[in-house]
Amino acid sequence: MKPENTGAVPKLGPLPALIFASRWLQLPLYLGLILAQAVYVFNFWVELVHLIEAAFGDQHALELLVKNIGYKSETEVTGLNETIIMLVVLALIDVVMISNLLIMVIVGGYETFVSRLRLEGHPDQPEWLSHVNASVLKVKLATAIIGISSIHLLKTFINAANYSEKVLIWQTVIHIAFLFSALAIALADRVMVHAQHAND
Repeated sequence: MKPENTGAVPKLGPLPALIFASRWLQLPLYLGLILAQAVYVFNFWVELVHLIEAAFGDQHALELLVKNIGYKSETEVTGLNETIIMLVVLALIDVVMISNLLIMVIVGGYETFVSRLRLEGHPDQPEWLSHVNASVLKVKLATAIIGISSIHLLKTFINAANYSEKVLIWQTVIHIAFLFSALAIALADRVMVHAQHAND
């Protein structure tokens, strides 16, 4: 039986208070991830501007795009083609998905391990944050990593002519390993939930 919550904040001894306060050491880590998020936003807009400039015939922007996506062709690239556009768009989607992953780590991690954000009732509160805990966060992060890995694998297959067979095989194997890892995490989480309900 759980003790009733009287609303009073329990007074901790010096050592427990110090240990509990040590969670704030994670705050610089989350602030650093916010800065990393800003770098991703800047990179996204740089690539998008290059894509728009290349669409209007800017050769320098096209060269930068081709270099950034690692695209190689037997003939000289003089303009955008479907493959280049697709690779650039996939790279932009990749940035967005990694950015989403960062948001989950920053918001979910802070809420779970540092302090409550007290967003209850806020119209912009993320749906997943209302029931977030360490287990839910692990499953969501694993799912996000699979999505990012899928985008990378798709980019590799579209540009397969510029990769060795060994690289293609290893990227596929790593992606499958991510899939099995996510399934294992989800299964372990389900077993723990069932065990907790059985104990209750």
